[in-house]
Order: sequence, then structure tokens, then C-alpha cells
Amino acid sequence: MQVEKFYYDNKIVKAFGIATVVFGIVGMLAGLWSAIQIYFPAASLNLPATTFGRLRPLHTNAIIFAFVGNATFAGVYYSLQRLCKTRMWSDTLSWINFWGWQAIIVAAAITLPMGKTTGKEYAELEWPIDIAIAVVWVVFGINMFGTLLNRRVKHIYVAIWFYIATWVTVAMLHIVNSIELPVSALKSYSWYAGVQDALVQWWYGHNAVAFFLTTPVLGLMYYFLPKAANRPVYSYRLSIIHFWALIFIYIWAGPHHLLYTALPDWAQSLGTVFSVMLIAPSWGGMLNGLFTLRGAWDKVREDPVLKFMVVSVTCYGMATFEGPMLSLKNVNAISHFSDWTIGHAHIGGMGWNGFLAFAILYYLVPKLWGTNLYSKKLATHHFWIGTIGIVLYAIPMYWAGFEQSIMWKQFTPEGQLKFDFMQTVTNIKPMYWARSIGGGLYLIGVLIMVYNLWKTIAQGKFIANEEAEAPPLVKEPGAKKVYWHRILEQKPMTMLVVSLILVSIGGLVQIIPTFLVKSNIPTIASVKPYTPLELQGRDIYIREGCHVCHSQMIRPFRDEVARYGEYSKAGEFVYDHPFQWGSKRTGPDLAREGADKNRRPNSWHYNHMYDPTSTSPGSLMPRYPWLLKNTLDTSTTAKKIRAMQTLGVPYPKGYDKIANQELMNQAREIAADLKKDKIETAPDKEIIALIAYLQRLGRDIQVETKNIAEIKK
Repeated sequence: MQVEKFYYDNKIVKAFGIATVVFGIVGMLAGLWSAIQIYFPAASLNLPATTFGRLRPLHTNAIIFAFVGNATFAGVYYSLQRLCKTRMWSDTLSWINFWGWQAIIVAAAITLPMGKTTGKEYAELEWPIDIAIAVVWVVFGINMFGTLLNRRVKHIYVAIWFYIATWVTVAMLHIVNSIELPVSALKSYSWYAGVQDALVQWWYGHNAVAFFLTTPVLGLMYYFLPKAANRPVYSYRLSIIHFWALIFIYIWAGPHHLLYTALPDWAQSLGTVFSVMLIAPSWGGMLNGLFTLRGAWDKVREDPVLKFMVVSVTCYGMATFEGPMLSLKNVNAISHFSDWTIGHAHIGGMGWNGFLAFAILYYLVPKLWGTNLYSKKLATHHFWIGTIGIVLYAIPMYWAGFEQSIMWKQFTPEGQLKFDFMQTVTNIKPMYWARSIGGGLYLIGVLIMVYNLWKTIAQGKFIANEEAEAPPLVKEPGAKKVYWHRILEQKPMTMLVVSLILVSIGGLVQIIPTFLVKSNIPTIASVKPYTPLELQGRDIYIREGCHVCHSQMIRPFRDEVARYGEYSKAGEFVYDHPFQWGSKRTGPDLAREGADKNRRPNSWHYNHMYDPTSTSPGSLMPRYPWLLKNTLDTSTTAKKIRAMQTLGVPYPKGYDKIANQELMNQAREIAADLKKDKIETAPDKEIIALIAYLQRLGRDIQVETKNIAEIKK
């Protein structure tokens, strides 16, 4: 049979590998800095760009899209060529993919500290960057499918199934969740509002974890683990069940982030049911990976690559067991809004994603440079330091989460809340110290890896174009009876279409009824649009990342109603673009901040933003002195009003022309009230707008509650 000679492109793998290391360190440094700020807020340096509210989204985006994203591209570009026995379809598209992705990362690193954010978790980047992400992702897809159609191997290996599902699902999730209305070059409003926005966001948010941090990494596991162990995958049929069950079930699980919220109960229940079902395919994949090592445990003891892989796959199993458990309502009632969720997320991020990325780097670098790893001993040191770091990170977070929830829910014999919120924060500071020590150790391990890889590179010679040969793909004449899935594995475009259909079903069933069935979101007559000043204040609140620490969603629990006020209703949020329910309470819930029961004077908010400890001794919140100095940009008010009108917010026709006049009238009232408490400030400062927004929270539902009470009388 004729054999064709060709060359694998290793230059693109090298580029993505270097980017993985560089941005991994940057993302981890941002995470460590953020972790320190939780117990030492002065670490923010009192600068706008380095507060926790701006650093935290920088950290999550850097780890998800820069560190894991680049590691995924490196692994895919390396494995896809070898599985298809061909060079990537287009070197040009490969480099457009690389430089485009790095440009997106740099744009995120610039805009997020500037406060340019949509305020939607894991989807904070503004609309021009969202468009760039879609374009680069399409370029990657064209190159991947071009390579598949040009392959010399009939059978499409299991790793590629996961790559295909990843590409089509991430494209769908990103496009649907990123539908937004631009207001300016770096400002937009989500097309969805309130409950609908929350559902779409967590349909995206949970499945960003599923289809950006899980399915592509599973594909890499299915390639690199058997290669490193020099053994075949344990079970081909189990991999089929794992793949199809996982991509169908995972997409339904998003609502488990919204249990006990204003989301309709039927949607919450669907999220819970499918989350519990996820245990089966997830553990099927974990066992398929671990059982592949049967008979190779002596090699695991000697090979640091396999050590990292074993712990990585084990962490995948732990995280995918814990996730469904956290989706049970009785467990979620304890875990949600607490640090338990943070511990859970980092078992997946540090253990599953991080350790597999390290394993791949340790595997690839010697291959690309045609040499042996410089030091297995250093790699083993990295393994143990990293493992201890994960343990020292996760255990304190679980402890903190349990303690938070227990303290939040305790009552005295007289029926009063036993602890105020500040006590629940200061009581867990030792756990935050321990968490940062664990994160620091993890980072030290990475620096050891960098030195080891650098020394490995120094002793080898880079193989830019790796020579290979294989016979061309020849269509066999006649029809042979084969296993049904073998037929599908020969048709990448068919697999793409089938995957798209399967992953679309869950989203369509969950999302469409919230738009078409009015009873899912009952309206509340007293809920009115934000005033122009309140709208500007809300945008400042989002810019500063206040939603990262403060929720605006009171669940129907005795302790939450006693602490914060009336539980939240779906109709309260119909003008919220985007929603602000939050996912973590480092600070108290603010849904009823402006209601009579909780209302604080304007001067309290002014002093609190200048120095939180002046109003809340022991507070771990950073200072925001620039809000007292910055002049509010009212040139955007009319545009924002018109954008809201386009989104369906019922401002009167022509309101944009008088919006700034009403804004200044309300601002002068607040400034005059502050003057009564001997605080002199101009009405055009940003702090005035933020106070207006905070004082508005909960006022509408309070009016509705009063009306009902009067009717009953």
C-alpha cells in the first residue's frame, strides 16, 4: 500500500503551551491576591483596579479561558493531528486561532480591572470581546473540521467526539448568553431580564464548566492517559455511554445554581433531577480512566505524568459526585451562598483541570524537544506540593462553608437570630488564611514546574515539523456489517449535528417556557423602572463588582426572612438587565437594603463606602474613596434610557430628553440630606448615584406588601 509522508505542526502546540504557563501564573497570582484581600482588605491598595470585586472576575477568566483554554488548545492541536494522521488543515487558521485567543485574553486583562463588565459570572467580557470570541471560535472549528475531513484514519477516536461536542456546545452557549444591547464601545445591557436572565446565565455558567472545563479535558484524558500509560482505554463501549449520556444530561443541570430562588419550581426540579443523573456518566468516565491504568500501577509510582493524571481523574470523580449532592435541595439550602461552593469549584479547577494541564505539559515538552524530562524528582516535588496545596485550600473552604451556614441559621431560645452577619464573617478568617497558604503552595509547585520544563527545553532541540507517514484513507467497496456506532464515528459532520440536537433539547425545554408562559413570572404592580440616577448607580455597583460579594436574592427560609426581610419574588426583577442575584455572600444580602426595616440613612452609605470599618467594625470590605471624588458621567444617561426602552422597560416616550434633569433633582435631594449630617458633597458625584440605587432596593415590594396589608385590614 502506498504510504504518504507528511509533517505534524509542533510550532502551534509550543505556542499554546507557553501561553498556558504564562497565563496560568498570572491567573493564580490574581487568585492569591484576591484570597488575601478577603481577610486583609488593605491588600487592594485602595486602588479601583485591584479591589476584590474587579480582581475576582479577572482571576476566574484567566484560569478558565487563559490557563485551561490554552492548555486545551495545546492538547487538541497535538492530539488531533496524530489521531487523524495529518497536519492541521490550515497553518494560517491555527495562528489566527492562537493570536486571536491571546488578544482576547489581553483585552480581558485590561477591561476587567477597568470595571468594564457585563456583571454576568464567567461571561463578564463586554460585547466587542464577545464578538471576537465567537469569530476565533469559528476559526478554530473550521480548522478542526477541515482536519477531520482531511484525515487518513477512518475511525474517529473517542477524544475527538469530546472535541466536537465541546466546539458546537460552547458556540451555542456563548452566542445565546451574549445577546446584549450595546450602549457604548464598552457598555451593554443583557437582552434578558431578571428570572429569564438568571436562567440563561446559569444555563451558560454551569455548562461553561461542563463544556469548556470538562468535555474537552475528558477528550485530552482519553488521549494522553492511555499514551502516558502505554495501554488501551479500558472500555470502548463505556466511553460511548459516557460521551452521549454526559452531553445530553449535563445541559439540563444549570438551574441547580438557582434553587430556592424566584425561578419557577418546575425549572428548579428539572435542574435537580438531571444533576443527580449526572453521577452515572461522570463516574463512568472516571472509572474508564482509572481502570485504563490496571496493571500499570508500578509505572504510576515512577512516572510523575501518571501521578498527576491519577489525582486529576480522582478529583474529577470527587467533584462530579459532590456537584449532584449540592444539587439536592436539602443540601443546597446549606451550601449555597457559602464557601462550601468555593471549595467544590476549586477541587475541579485545581485538581481536575490544573493537574491534567500539568501532566500534559510534562508529557509534551520532552516530546516536542526530543529529549527526556530534566528531573523526575522535581516533578514529583511539584506533585506533592500541589496536592498538599489543594488539600489546604479545600478543607478550610468546606469548614468555612459549614460554619457560615450553621451560624446564619441559628436562633436564640427567644426566637431571635443568634449571630449578626459580621460575626459569621470574622469567625472564619482563620480558614481564609489557610486557604491562601494552600493557594500559595499550589503556585510554588507551578514555579518548580516552570524551572523543570525550562531545563528540559535547554537540553533538547525543538522539532518544529515532526515527520510522519501513513497510508491515505481509502473507501472500502461494498457494505460490511459493523457496530452502529462505528458508522457514526466515520462521519464527523453527522456527529456534529447529532451532538447539537442533543445539547439543544435541555436549553429549549427550560428557557422557552419562561418567555412564553406568563404565569412563570407574575408581574407586581408596584415594581417600577429605576430612575435615571438609580440606573447610573446600578451600573456603578456592577462596575465595582459588588455583586461578587453581595447577593440580591432572599430565599424563603426563616433565617433569611428574619435577617433581610420578605423573600424575593419573580416579578421584582423584570427591569433588571442584568440580574444581580449573586452566588456568594461574603457580605450580607442587599435585596431589601432600602426597605423600611433595613433602611440606613444616606450618610451611613456615604461613610461605609469611604471606610467600611467606620460603620461596620471588623468589616472585610475594601474602601471605595474614588466614588466620593469621581464625577458622574451623565453624558450616557439618555443612551441608557433609550437602550432600556428598546429592551421593553416602560419609560415614557421622550423620557431620555428629560432624564438628566430628573437625575439632578434626585441627586440634589440626596446631597441636601447628607448635608444635614454634616457631609458636604456635590450632587454630581458617583457616590450619590450609588446611594440612590442602594436606597431603592426593596422599596417596590415593600409598597406592594403594605397595600396587601391594608386590603386585609
